Amino acid sequence: MTTHAAAPPKAKGRQRRKASRRSGLGSAVARPLEQAGEMVWLMGDVLYSALRHPVGYWGEVREQMFQTLKLCWIPMIISTTAFGLGAPGLQGGNIFSLFGIPERLGSFFIMASVREFAPWINAMVVAGVMGTAITADLGARRIREEIDAMEVLGVDPIRTLIVPRVVAMTLITGLMDLVALAFGVVGGYIAAVPILKANSSAFFGSFFDNATTTDLWASVVKTSIFGLIIGVVCCYKGLHTGGGPIGVGRAVNQAVVIAFAAIWIFNAVFTAIMLGLNPEMQIYK
Repeated sequence: MTTHAAAPPKAKGRQRRKASRRSGLGSAVARPLEQAGEMVWLMGDVLYSALRHPVGYWGEVREQMFQTLKLCWIPMIISTTAFGLGAPGLQGGNIFSLFGIPERLGSFFIMASVREFAPWINAMVVAGVMGTAITADLGARRIREEIDAMEVLGVDPIRTLIVPRVVAMTLITGLMDLVALAFGVVGGYIAAVPILKANSSAFFGSFFDNATTTDLWASVVKTSIFGLIIGVVCCYKGLHTGGGPIGVGRAVNQAVVIAFAAIWIFNAVFTAIMLGLNPEMQIYK
């Protein structure tokens, strides 16, 4: 009868390290996917609760909307105006000026401001200002065990804390998009007319010749969904905060990064679908 020699201690150590690395890699891949699924589930719970019984939370919704507007409207106006002046305004305007048509910058701002950068900057400001505040507030409640106490008393934290915040973020982000669009175009106007000496009437004529109702409602709908994503992500990270005050800071950082990434991914998908269903939007007059 033959016997197998036992593996030397060094070989056993290498095997354990390899198994540990494989386990760590699997956890690093599985945990983000698990959190994404939990966020989608939380979104479903919020929408179901808000639509099933749409009363009792509108006072908190108005308070959250007012707070968001108070904190975000000045940074949003400054950011959209400056970005419209700098990137698509001066850079795009210089290209149009090479062909002697700086007035055509108005049509360019349908794509640049209305469809893309104004909703995007609006969402970035809301996520960076109000999204972080929501995550920090809920995270502090979690580590102080306030949310645990609510659950013990039979109070649903989703209905009480999450639904008003998510609804408010969805509504106010979509409404603020209208202001972002206006000031994004103002930035382009400053670049085209005073700086590049374009004709003011021709600039607005080019803009409105290419503007469509689809551009406006699609921009507002897209930005409202941005607000929904920001609200769900930030509430989820605040609700699942652990590790004391350090954990709150970590949750805030993670919430902003995840919200930004989710917005960029959704924006790419939404834009592709919108242009695919409306090919006439790609024809400039």
